[in-house]
Amino acid sequence: MLVKTFGCAITGIDAMLVTVEVSVDMGVNFLLVGLPDSAVKESRERISTAISQYGYHVPGKKVVINMAPADLKKEGTAYDLTMAIGIIAAGGNMRADMLDQYVIMGELSLDGSLRPIKGVLPIAIAARKHHFKGIIVPSENAREAAIVNNLEVYGADNIKQVIDFLNGEGQLALTSFDTREEFSKSLNQYEFDFADVKGQEQIKRALEIAAAGGHNAILIGPPGSGKTMLAKRMPSILPPLSLEESLETTQIHSVAGKMKKEDSLIAVRPFRNPHHTVSDVALVGGGVNPQPGEISLAHNGVLFLDELPEFKRSVLEVLRQPMEDRKVTISRAKMTADYPASFMLIAAMNPCPCGYYNHPTIECTCAPGMVKKYMNKVSGPLLDRIDIQIEVVPVPFKELADKAPGEPSEVIRERVIRARKIQEGRFKDHAGIHCNAQMTSKLFRQYCVLDQECRDLMKAAMERLGLSARAYDRIVKVARTIADLEGAENITVTHLSEAINYRSLDRDSWGR
Repeated sequence: MLVKTFGCAITGIDAMLVTVEVSVDMGVNFLLVGLPDSAVKESRERISTAISQYGYHVPGKKVVINMAPADLKKEGTAYDLTMAIGIIAAGGNMRADMLDQYVIMGELSLDGSLRPIKGVLPIAIAARKHHFKGIIVPSENAREAAIVNNLEVYGADNIKQVIDFLNGEGQLALTSFDTREEFSKSLNQYEFDFADVKGQEQIKRALEIAAAGGHNAILIGPPGSGKTMLAKRMPSILPPLSLEESLETTQIHSVAGKMKKEDSLIAVRPFRNPHHTVSDVALVGGGVNPQPGEISLAHNGVLFLDELPEFKRSVLEVLRQPMEDRKVTISRAKMTADYPASFMLIAAMNPCPCGYYNHPTIECTCAPGMVKKYMNKVSGPLLDRIDIQIEVVPVPFKELADKAPGEPSEVIRERVIRARKIQEGRFKDHAGIHCNAQMTSKLFRQYCVLDQECRDLMKAAMERLGLSARAYDRIVKVARTIADLEGAENITVTHLSEAINYRSLDRDSWGR
């Protein structure tokens, strides 16, 4: 008897339909074909033990399982339930008339219970795309799958519940919720607020500009000056996620297996803070079985690199292309996976190994040449891609002791949203361009026109600071954002002067 069940394989952040064909015929053998990896091949033992807990057995005949398309690599344990249901149905121990209506996926424990799997959201999207009536997944994944509208989502705790449901002898709980209501409910839930920050008005201003234009920023200052505290509050002043951005972000986290049982839709911008010992693959993505890296998990949000010079040079250099392309392409011999990586980079670093170079009161103890050597751990090409470079100074006691709260994130965010709306109107006819930092060369020439006075100022700055052409572009883009925050139509000398001041590392005082 031949039976077909349906599952999905994850490629990049999308899912491709997989048909599991199970044939039980005369003979004695068990064959599993269709490019399964080791985890899929080992499923025979898990399936055999799991179904025996409920009185079912793998038929003692010739069992052939084909996973089509046969040239697509099948990875992981999520096919356990798909194959187990196919084996039981092909052996004549359950009805098979409802199997073509559902995508069925889940990992089996030896006692027959179901474990959660990765990538349920793209699997549910693929099920709806292929016009399936519904999807059956482990209970812990049900809320995540229910994000997809017009699809019946059933969560099961064990394989017996699935068998009874498909036999028409039992019911599974239908999981559903209002996606838009869930999205709007958790849209503004931020743990950190700029109201907690004492002083640092210049830094707040720089980060407001960075948020308004989507610019990368680096904070340089001594230990305890508030660099990490300021960076953690960046998501609270960024514009709220749109529903489309939220779904895309959730999809990436689903594929990476970062979704918890209580999670459904990611409604706040992600903040990723990898340790400086992170590897190239962990940061960018890839591996034997390609997975999204930290920069993709920070998509539509903030990637914070604390203690930037302590990262390995090779790790920092692989960031350069994704920062420009806003995506990562992982190529293997038989597949290519694209992961989105449109993130804001916020970096923080000490100015020298001891941390007190240029400190107003504490003397630097580093040997001659150490400051330059320390700064050179971060390459010039990477710094060129960081639009705003700002020095963070320690907060005086008078400001720390002030009991008055600072300006809250909500007020700053309103100004940022107004500036972003100006940019949305500016780039409405240009797909994929949402803010000033993303402008192409053609758009730069169109929207960043400088008058003669501004050109003279830029010429003097480039000659004095030795700026590259890329640094020139980024200074002018920052000036365009400052103009947007003021509601100004054209870039003026005032806007340009402020933007030039945000290039601290280009100055001679930093030993470069």
